[in-house]
Amino acid sequence: MCGRFTLAFNPNAIEEYFSIDIPGEHTGLSPRYNIAPSQDVAVVVRPDAEAGRNLTMMRWGLIPHWAKDSKIGYKMINAKAETLTEKPSYRTAYKKRRCLIPATGFYEWVVQEGRKQPYYIRRKDDGVFAFAGLWEHWVHEEQSIYSTTIITTATDEKLQDLHTRMPVILPQDNHSDWLHPDLQDTESLQALLVSDTSMLDYYPVSTQVNSPRNQGISLTERVSAL
Repeated sequence: MCGRFTLAFNPNAIEEYFSIDIPGEHTGLSPRYNIAPSQDVAVVVRPDAEAGRNLTMMRWGLIPHWAKDSKIGYKMINAKAETLTEKPSYRTAYKKRRCLIPATGFYEWVVQEGRKQPYYIRRKDDGVFAFAGLWEHWVHEEQSIYSTTIITTATDEKLQDLHTRMPVILPQDNHSDWLHPDLQDTESLQALLVSDTSMLDYYPVSTQVNSPRNQGISLTERVSAL
């Protein structure tokens, strides 16, 4: 799964990597080293076939448009790639409302000697990458919330010691097709959901990351494992 991640990268580099224009000072792109569920996160979307890509902020934790209560989002921070067509919560968004979630790393916890040791997973070159995601617009009475979820897949041999699941890190070559609203064939979409973990590295970090109140680049610094 993916329960915490980071986004700490030069906005100009994010514009280049995602082929977008970011107007003015975008507060969502200030360095963040401990992004947690229910917080607002930066999301790249293409609303319709005539529109270009744009960056917006959405709440992390998908709220289906038919939900009675927004609290359902707390349980929907991740969506399994293998069951997107089966779950009513994701089925329509999978066909029509896909997105990219910029990140520079994510955390996973491993039980070692009876305690949970956090690990930080990042690109070897410390570059930015994209999680594959879905988004929704929930309207209820006077509330209007845009929300998102991160799609996960089974880990490969490289990351299997950390967890059985990992976020789908979408290759840059697949970004255009993934965002294109006219592509709704689920077989073709599934073929896009591959992750290249050869570019990744991971190492143990401080347990300070356990609390979302803690922030700062020190959370991503290597420490000795338990």
